[in-house]
Amino acid sequence: MIDFRYYLSIFLRRLHWFMLLAGLGIAAGVTLALSLPPSYVSSVRLYVESSQIPGELAAPTVNVPARQRLQILQSNLLTRANLLDIANQVKPFPEQEKMSPDDILTAMRDKTTIALAGGRNDATMMNLSFEAASGQPAAAVVNAYLDRLLAADQENRTWRATQTQEFFQQEVTRLGQAMDDQSAKIVAFKQAHADALPDSVDFRRNQQVQLQERLNQAEREMTLLQDQRKRMVEVFESTGRVEGYEAANRTPEQVELDNLRKQLSDALLVYSPSNPRVQLLQRRIAQMQERATASTGETGNDTGPKSLMDVQLAEIDGRLGALETQRTDVQQKIEELTSSLQRTSANAIALEGLQRDYSNVQNQYNQATQRLASASAGERIELLSRGQRVSVIEQPSVPNAPSKPNRVLIAGAGSAGGIIAGLALIVLLEILNTTARRPSDIVRKLGVTPLVTIPYIPSPNEMVRRQGLRIAVMLAVIIAVPVAIYAVHSLYQPLDLIAARLMDRFGIRG
Repeated sequence: MIDFRYYLSIFLRRLHWFMLLAGLGIAAGVTLALSLPPSYVSSVRLYVESSQIPGELAAPTVNVPARQRLQILQSNLLTRANLLDIANQVKPFPEQEKMSPDDILTAMRDKTTIALAGGRNDATMMNLSFEAASGQPAAAVVNAYLDRLLAADQENRTWRATQTQEFFQQEVTRLGQAMDDQSAKIVAFKQAHADALPDSVDFRRNQQVQLQERLNQAEREMTLLQDQRKRMVEVFESTGRVEGYEAANRTPEQVELDNLRKQLSDALLVYSPSNPRVQLLQRRIAQMQERATASTGETGNDTGPKSLMDVQLAEIDGRLGALETQRTDVQQKIEELTSSLQRTSANAIALEGLQRDYSNVQNQYNQATQRLASASAGERIELLSRGQRVSVIEQPSVPNAPSKPNRVLIAGAGSAGGIIAGLALIVLLEILNTTARRPSDIVRKLGVTPLVTIPYIPSPNEMVRRQGLRIAVMLAVIIAVPVAIYAVHSLYQPLDLIAARLMDRFGIRG
């Protein structure tokens, strides 16, 4: 069975310790709650707005993820130069003139709270707030933050879009010049090898075939003329007659003589010179020659056929010379065509390499042109603020009531802490006290049962002294705690800064 009366007596006996710690906690909580200065918090909510132009119609130039964009803006916003500039402009701290730049920077960062929210399928948002001693400076600082953040976002987007557009513009110019240079190389190569280009190989091969046919025709004509000349000489040497000599200028004996000579010429084609028929024709030609000479009064020195023979031979020789010249020219052209055809393969490989380089540059130029068009459209979108941008959900406003501190919570926490500490101290003292205070303690420790127990009875003076000492200690603690807290707040450092440093050290954000 639990002896509640016994434990109540113990509590009443240790009541002064309980009252001491409870009073200390209550005094500290109430004093701290009343002494902490009010804090006004102004905030603004931002989010990353999607592009107003569909990506299928015009691809955006700036493709930074939303969360990464807000993180970059946050880093740029909390730079030393920005924070000091805003602090000097707004002056959010009451005694800012006495603070060093490092202290101002630390206070600005401590009073600024930035929270990012959003997931894969959720909108990415930023909650930006600032805490100050009054509402107007807090709102002014948040408005300055907002202006700089939106300006930085706009500048960053337009700068990226402009840089992208300028880059592809330079690429188009560079690749266009490369195409011109490569075209000039191709033109110079074609001009230097105009007679051995692959695009005219079929024409030159046909020309080579035609020239070969002309060469063969010329050689055939030369062969025929040479045979004709040889035959004419042989006929003239054998018959003394020239084909084509005018019959009107000849006598019947000469006509007969020509017939005999023709018969001799035909016979020589069949028989040998020792053949009796041939010898007979030769004798008859000799006799007819004498008769023809006698009938014409000539002495046998007739130069008519001889002159005609010379004319015909000269004509044949002229035609042979012309054909020889033609054959030489045709052979030279055939050799030139053969040489050009032999060089065509190497020229084709070299020209193919030049054209391949030109095609590669042209493909790069076409791609750069397309990307330049996309970059120009993206730049226009960013200049008109139609792309992905940071927008404001809730504009900052001047707070009418302080957001901090929660005085009731602080006072209640101090009181609860003092009460718990008092109870804990009583429990600890009882655990450490091993003296016998009840008959049951005597029975348990000595093993005997007393007939009667007489408690310690203090004198009235002793009771007055003890009670006075307890009241004096309690009053001293209750008065000393607020005085000490006020002294720290006034002489050393404001309590809000001390609380902020403690929360930062323990990783707690208010």
